[in-house]
Amino acid sequence: MQLRTFLAKDMKAALADVRAQMGPDAVIVASEKAKGGGVMVRAAIDHPDTPVFGEDIEDDEEAVTEFDANFHKTLIRRLREKPIEKRGRKRFDRGELLSSFARHRLPDALAHALAEESAKTGLSDMTLALAKAVDARMNSMPIDFTAAKVFLLIGPNGAGKTAVAAKLAAHAKLAGRAVLLIAGDVTGAGAVARLKEFAEHLDARVEAADSAFTLANLVGDAVEDGVLAIIDTAGFDPRQPKIAAVFTALAKIENVDTLGVISALTDAEESAEIAIALAHIGAKRLIVTACDLTRRAGALAAAALTSGIGLAHITRSPFVAGSLESLTPLALSRLLAESEQESAQ
Repeated sequence: MQLRTFLAKDMKAALADVRAQMGPDAVIVASEKAKGGGVMVRAAIDHPDTPVFGEDIEDDEEAVTEFDANFHKTLIRRLREKPIEKRGRKRFDRGELLSSFARHRLPDALAHALAEESAKTGLSDMTLALAKAVDARMNSMPIDFTAAKVFLLIGPNGAGKTAVAAKLAAHAKLAGRAVLLIAGDVTGAGAVARLKEFAEHLDARVEAADSAFTLANLVGDAVEDGVLAIIDTAGFDPRQPKIAAVFTALAKIENVDTLGVISALTDAEESAEIAIALAHIGAKRLIVTACDLTRRAGALAAAALTSGIGLAHITRSPFVAGSLESLTPLALSRLLAESEQESAQ
């Protein structure tokens, strides 16, 4: 694996740099706001067409470890050089916090509960107080691709399940896993064709499952061969009992890890209801997509903090190179507590 760090004014520009310099097969393995403004992203690729940092980096553990050490040393040095008054630091103010929650369209019940729990922490910094309250509710559960066996993706229409399937496959390939993409939606217009198009770029096999029996057999063979199976399904409303029962049966297939997929563009109240319904079906983790297309984090917060499902990852790009990002309670709190002017920058 080879790694490269990009610094750009925003995530869109960073992704463009990644695709231009490392190609469409590169994936983002880490991202954060740069201390001097803009964003810093870290991309990885198995066999890049162009050298990284002007020269090849050997594909061994020592090279990666040295890169990690230098990367973190630089961040620590920058933190020490910055003055205490950093952008976004503000004293706790319940009224201001509730106003920010309203701007993000949080459900009223969740907004008042978070404000109350933040106040009880006794911390003077508003973001840190909120982070402690969020941490008590949020369960971060990033995916371990080395141990995974089967992923079943479920969620509403338009949530981005097929793109998530491709991102999961890309991460699995970087982890050295063979991948089988299974099309559970064989009737949707272009569903199988789009999955096959992703598979060609990822050098993954695709199979269609037109019945639960076929699906169970494909999953069983994949597990026996040590292949990671990723099942893309048709979109549905998980709050409808009859159709939810069908997916509950699929979630009970042996070795299946059910992942709920919700778009950040969803209404926050709807997002909370959908996440809770996905949990009842059997989803243990959640992936929230389209976080790059909204300035309001209400849907993300509602899904992650009210359903009891672990938050696996978020996505900020429809492209496979955009990858999957892990979100910490502190990062979510920064989104929820920042001012409208800060979020627009």
